[in-house]
Amino acid sequence: MTIDAERSGQRLDNFLLAVLKGVPRTHIYRIVRKGEIRINKGRRKADYRLQTGDVVRIPPIEVKAPPPPAPDLAWLPNRILFEDDWLLVLDKPAGMAVHGGSGLSFGVIEAMRALRPAARGLELVHRLDRQTSGCLLIAKRRSALRGLQESLRAGRFGKHYMALLQGVLTGGARTVDAPLLRRDAGERRVVVDAAGKPAQTHFTPCRRFPDATLVDVRLGTGRTHQVRVHAAHLGCPVAGDERYGDPKMNGVWKQRGLTRLFLHAARLSFPHPASGETVDIEAPLPKDLVRVLESLDAQGL
Repeated sequence: MTIDAERSGQRLDNFLLAVLKGVPRTHIYRIVRKGEIRINKGRRKADYRLQTGDVVRIPPIEVKAPPPPAPDLAWLPNRILFEDDWLLVLDKPAGMAVHGGSGLSFGVIEAMRALRPAARGLELVHRLDRQTSGCLLIAKRRSALRGLQESLRAGRFGKHYMALLQGVLTGGARTVDAPLLRRDAGERRVVVDAAGKPAQTHFTPCRRFPDATLVDVRLGTGRTHQVRVHAAHLGCPVAGDERYGDPKMNGVWKQRGLTRLFLHAARLSFPHPASGETVDIEAPLPKDLVRVLESLDAQGL
């Protein structure tokens, strides 16, 4: 395969993962290490950045056919909030992973690829936790992905979440500036630790209940589980958080009608990769979370 301008700058491992869909990640890294993948007739490491005109030799590999989309995935395109020739923003439902893995045959990105087989450039720009709903950005071509990820790294994205925190967050807006360290890769557990990566989260109370606070959350950085870990660091974990929250209180929240994490990616703004104009998209609070707030009102909580 000869690399064109759309693929230029992409890491070799990410290129192979995109081209060899169905091949296990471990197998791809193995054939790179063994030198079975050749770039211009030479060996390269997995982090090599491809250049326009590079010739990539890929040996014959048995590829499993991608699983067919589940019959009920036809509704997924109806959740598209914005789309043009470069990108789309999807209102991801809670409970659906953004990509397959860990026992899941497919996630949002695999489902979209299956529903749109002609759109070969679909790639995730960022990620959301499985139990988090809301704005998810997907690039439709490689050049858009590069531009969007550069803007993301440069801090030109605006990410706002709505979250219900356990306990009363007194006072006004505040910022948690605490480094985060991924302690256990298998469990994906993250902790506040001075050895971690810098992370900033801005919390603004919107509404207070006797034992909970509805907040607008703005991300200054984008780390794994950042909102959840920083909320717990404040002493006010996200309601329904089974990993960083209080198991006893989670039982109370279930009695109040909350069956998942109360965290919603409500708004996403970013510069368009082609025009540079700001794209500002909002996803309405899902009905299940609206009902929880209505329940708190009805109970006088």
